[in-house]
Amino acid sequence: MPERLGPPRETPLFRRLALVGLGLIGSSIAHAARRQNLAGTIVAADADADVRERAQVLGLADAVHADAAEAARGADCVVLCVPVGACGVVAAAIAPVLEPGCIVSDVGSVKGAVMAAVAPHLPPGVHFVPAHPVAGTEQSGPEAGFATLFVNRWAILTPAEGTDPEAIARTRAFWEGMGSEVEIMSAPHHDLVLAITSHVPHLIAYNIVGTAADLEQVTRSEVIKFSAGGFRDFTRIAASDPTMWRDVFLNNKEAVLEMLGRFNEDLSALARAIRWDDGETLHALFSRTRTIRRGIVSEGQDAPAPDFGRPRE
Repeated sequence: MPERLGPPRETPLFRRLALVGLGLIGSSIAHAARRQNLAGTIVAADADADVRERAQVLGLADAVHADAAEAARGADCVVLCVPVGACGVVAAAIAPVLEPGCIVSDVGSVKGAVMAAVAPHLPPGVHFVPAHPVAGTEQSGPEAGFATLFVNRWAILTPAEGTDPEAIARTRAFWEGMGSEVEIMSAPHHDLVLAITSHVPHLIAYNIVGTAADLEQVTRSEVIKFSAGGFRDFTRIAASDPTMWRDVFLNNKEAVLEMLGRFNEDLSALARAIRWDDGETLHALFSRTRTIRRGIVSEGQDAPAPDFGRPRE
């Protein structure tokens, strides 16, 4: 599938788009929204003075503020691009300036906890349409963003029952305008699905890299020097933003622990197969998982090129 954006809109979808947080996702939204004419004016806020300075140099927004409320004032769409643990605090801060009809959204990979933290702060007439773009890289910061990050990637919306249909439609159009495929599901279902497809894999990656680094029999230089494909791929996602992932695990603990329990059961079964020379069980599992991997590629969610699309020297 081509990794490119379609033509920009003739008229902006939103009059004033406010982005709170300018990391990888926030800066990528800024690039894509500008290129696709999704907003007449883009304003942003970030608590980090260094990030604000870099964002201004990059021209990510028409104005960059330290105060989230100042950015949200007069906006008809506000997207919270902060770690999920900070969403409730930001919602409380911007609530007094939100105008009726404004759409508030987010980009967190946990939805149940975010909805519980944000919704109580929003005044009547303000629409909350939670979103999760299933896209990213291991990079972070305002320089990491790029306009095509969301192209051919899923964006999941989890609006509560009774949410204004027009607000949902506009939020869908926003993500589709940035190249995403949009799916709507309940927050509990989202959190369970993402626990196994994203959260547990990251936890395993962090753990196995830490285990390798702690082994006394292998020096750290040897771990780096002899990193084969498997360890190399684990280290890629283990380089992801630590604050974001700390908040993900603390705010999706029930689903993560449930999936970890199932993973541990399957891992024990795999260990028994190795211990008892059960090659048939091992081959059956590896064949099934290979088919799943090929399905991921066929769905356009990864590169079909050899060596996972890495360029060869």
